Amino acid sequence: MPPATEQQTGPRERSGFKVLARFLPYLWPEGAPGLKLRVVVSFLMVVASILLTTLVMPRALGMAVDRMTAGQSGAASVVMALVAAYAAARFGGVLLDNLRNGIFETVGQEATRMLSERTFAHLHGLSLRFHLERRTGAVTKIIERGSKSIDMMLYFLLFNLAPTLLQLAIVAVLFWTGFGPGLVAATAVAVVAYVWFTKAVTDWRVRLREEWTSHDTAATARAVDSLLNFETVKYFNAEERERRLYGRAVESLARSTVKIETSLAAMNIGQSLITNALMGGAMAYTVWGWSRGQFSAGDVVVVNALLMQLFRPLDMLGTVYRTIRQGLTDMDEMFRLLDTPAEVTDRPGAPPLAVGRGHVRFEDVHFGYEDGREILKGLTLDVPAGQTVAVVGPSGAGKSTLARLLFRFYDPQAGRITIDGQDITDVTQASLRAAIGIVPQDTVLFNDTLKYNIAYGRDEASEAEVVAATRGASLDRFVEALPDGFEARVGERGLKLSGGEKQRVAIARTLVKNPPILILDEATSALDSRTEEAILATLSAVSTGRTTITIAHRLSTVVDADRIVVLDDGRVAEEGSHAELLRRNGLYSEMWARQQAEREMAEAAE
Repeated sequence: MPPATEQQTGPRERSGFKVLARFLPYLWPEGAPGLKLRVVVSFLMVVASILLTTLVMPRALGMAVDRMTAGQSGAASVVMALVAAYAAARFGGVLLDNLRNGIFETVGQEATRMLSERTFAHLHGLSLRFHLERRTGAVTKIIERGSKSIDMMLYFLLFNLAPTLLQLAIVAVLFWTGFGPGLVAATAVAVVAYVWFTKAVTDWRVRLREEWTSHDTAATARAVDSLLNFETVKYFNAEERERRLYGRAVESLARSTVKIETSLAAMNIGQSLITNALMGGAMAYTVWGWSRGQFSAGDVVVVNALLMQLFRPLDMLGTVYRTIRQGLTDMDEMFRLLDTPAEVTDRPGAPPLAVGRGHVRFEDVHFGYEDGREILKGLTLDVPAGQTVAVVGPSGAGKSTLARLLFRFYDPQAGRITIDGQDITDVTQASLRAAIGIVPQDTVLFNDTLKYNIAYGRDEASEAEVVAATRGASLDRFVEALPDGFEARVGERGLKLSGGEKQRVAIARTLVKNPPILILDEATSALDSRTEEAILATLSAVSTGRTTITIAHRLSTVVDADRIVVLDDGRVAEEGSHAELLRRNGLYSEMWARQQAEREMAEAAE
């Protein structure tokens, strides 16, 4: 895996503004005037709602109280009108807020879709090394949390922080003009104290939240990893062990959750103390002014209403600050995935692969998965067009590595691989992989229907092509015997099918793809002898007319190959036909004699 960059490893606090800067373009997407209009209309509704609830509503209620306390019985109609205006302004604020949410929801969901889709596509573009070194459950959790944070971030930035600042400015002006600078100063001190206290406690809670996130990710990854290996757990009677390991992860998560909830209670108490102290002091000041004839009884109501309107969004400040901080943290993790460079990339302007006959050649290839541990050591291998070349050898000789290099899951450190004379690093990966089909040792199927898994070989494959591929893979009788036919579901990773049935699905999938080059990577090693013979006959028919590389451990499966290449310690040790290699009495002959002896012993034991 490539070394981490400074951006990937630096403190989250320093990357917060960078994350925000990368996030904001999703709020104002290029080439989407409709979404931009929704943002503008939504914000105008925010301003209108603030004006209604901060200017109209408190003043209407205060004026109604003044007329009532003046004892003007004939002013009942005016008071009723003012009360109606108060109620209308209150309803108008709720109406505008909800209309705003409805209009803006499309913007939030579209931003979530774009970023999620981009991250998902990037993950598929990363190297095999990345996916082998990362837990799938942890990666999916990062995407889930990052996606969920987008909508909340947009909502709080636009509809809480910005409106709160505007509302604070309006209240300050009203207090200054109507009640003097003293009340403005007291409100400012209280707001500053409230913000400082909220930030300090929320910073503490964010650290607790990050700890909780790590425990949550660990628990999810533990559960996913255990359930994906369900059969292995059963094989080794390890249910209690898995329960114990998962229990420890969940216990740590529970302790972390308790800390978070306790810290929330502490923050609520502190916030309430500050707001109620200001509320009581401001109203006492207004009552004192009323007793001196400076203010009216309605002014007491106005001050109370204005402070309630001001502290309503401030009451959410802790939630807003924590959500934004956590959102930045979650999105930072998501952007780290986006910033992870792909190990294998197309060269700028790379042309598609032009396959003629399908001649494959490895030229002096050196490769190792890790530094200092070379797997292929100057391998040269020629696979003529239309021929079947078998690659055999002891475990660790580098057989399966050939398939990974040919698909460009990795690039060799030295040497080159060509198809019809074209270096595969000079062409696009999509065209390269479109020209190669594979029947792997362990066929992993999607938890979907048979038809979906077979048609997966090529996008938009027709039903006739799927039926023909099924027949070509000798799978048609099996499908006809199923109650649901092609619509039968295969289960998680194809667990509802036998090994032979899964291999036939893999063959049918490759037939749908119809590639000129075929790789059979230990395609029958997990099958019994009878099933193996049937699958080999099918594979022999499928290989006709294609350039085929057969990677095998059991030598009996490759005796009919046009040429057999024996690998040993990353190099070609021998090559020739089955008969030629036996006559040489070399490594192949030794492996053949050993496997024949093992087979005879197994048959005798039966």
